[in-house]
Amino acid sequence: MLQLRNARLARCKGSRVTSNDPAKFDEMYAPDGSVRPAYRGYQQWLSEQDEGWLRRKDFEAESFFRKTGITFNVYGEDDAEERLIPFDMVPRIVTGGEWRRLSKGIEQRVRALNAFMHDLYHRQEIIRSGRLPERLFRDNSAWLPQMVGFTPPGGVYTHIVGIDLVRTGPNDFFVLEDNARTPSGVSYMLENRETMMAMFPELFSEVRVETVSNYPQRLARSLAASAPPATKGKPVVAVLTPGIYNSAYFEHAFLADQMGAELVEGSDLRVVDGRVAMRTTRGYTPVDVIYRRVDDDYLDPLSFNPDSALGVPGIMDVYRAGGVTIANAPGTGICDDKAIYSFMPEIVEFYTGQKPLLPNVETWRCADSDSRAYVLDNLAELVVKEVHGSGGYGMLVGPAASKREIANFRKKIEANPTNYIAQPTLALSTCPIFTSQGLTPRHVDLRPFVLVSPNGIDITPGGLTRVALKKGSLVVNSSQGGGTKDTWVLKE
Repeated sequence: MLQLRNARLARCKGSRVTSNDPAKFDEMYAPDGSVRPAYRGYQQWLSEQDEGWLRRKDFEAESFFRKTGITFNVYGEDDAEERLIPFDMVPRIVTGGEWRRLSKGIEQRVRALNAFMHDLYHRQEIIRSGRLPERLFRDNSAWLPQMVGFTPPGGVYTHIVGIDLVRTGPNDFFVLEDNARTPSGVSYMLENRETMMAMFPELFSEVRVETVSNYPQRLARSLAASAPPATKGKPVVAVLTPGIYNSAYFEHAFLADQMGAELVEGSDLRVVDGRVAMRTTRGYTPVDVIYRRVDDDYLDPLSFNPDSALGVPGIMDVYRAGGVTIANAPGTGICDDKAIYSFMPEIVEFYTGQKPLLPNVETWRCADSDSRAYVLDNLAELVVKEVHGSGGYGMLVGPAASKREIANFRKKIEANPTNYIAQPTLALSTCPIFTSQGLTPRHVDLRPFVLVSPNGIDITPGGLTRVALKKGSLVVNSSQGGGTKDTWVLKE
């Protein structure tokens, strides 16, 4: 565990953290307390700042987020609670060389995911080859028969992808999860950068950092490039939101505003003359590309859940006829399935002919009897997840769990083994956070955002760093007490 070196270094000004545990990798400080190359420019600036001024800036950041309304909803059994997104002002920094290596691995994985989607809804060659068991999608609600035999406009299924990465050493990065259905969090990436630049403008003149602020324009271009054949003139793009009570509504409204796109709900759209059209003061106007933030099941009551009031009746018929692009494509949620994730090394090699440049975390499938036996014998040492789980819910972190929690999870696995996978408890890298005691290490992960269009793959140089603000915690999700950091990729 990293700790403060001494009383002086515990102060914010020039503070350092060191590690007595060589198994844990801190991204800012080496075990001997020296500053790693990526952070030298930042550390130089930090050492010159007044401690009291930094504390005031920390308070200022919280006030900024509160005034801006950067919140999210946490859903409980009875109601939803609106919370402020915790923000830490110590950036997470990646060198240009590290980012180049990551980008190659991310691009390879995203290409494989898109090829996998096309294959799974057409000839299913990967199933025929025996590389992937049919059971993984046969009874999987994320696999949609309505997509069979249909290729989306431009051949793109996964227009926006978030790849969750964790780090365990200087050159050791692993993919923890794939998010190919409706990845969220990009608005926080943008607001984190805007907040840092507003508070510390001089810092960005001393440390040269790649920009992320043009992401909305890049997203708009990428979506427009994916417009369907029926498009006439400049493509019309809209963001489809479930409404103000959705946990990510802030992001939906933010992105629509930043892109110059329309923010619409299902009630604003209808099918008119074979096109999806939105209501305007001049009547109904055709929409070419819909960036949907509505889950598959609620997208079209005529094709999926008949009780849905969030979607557009008949939109799937228009989609299949080439009259609209839906991003991401319906049915891409199967890529988020953690049982599918466990086969990603095989999937990447099958579609690219190459070994994965970014490895998976070792994963045991509880559906397999031998793996299940191992997991049940080692629950106290493993992290167990539901294959469809997200947001840090439905999981067991063995080393932090009580005997009762482990016993209850054992019963769940035994009752429904196909619903669970297990992974080792990784020694995730840490990055310092700003506290009243100085810089204190906390575990982090990283979600880079990837845009895919017929024109190619565009990876924003940065991403959303999530940080486990609780001491010793490995759960970085905001719904579970985590926060966020600005992520810097250094210019070379």
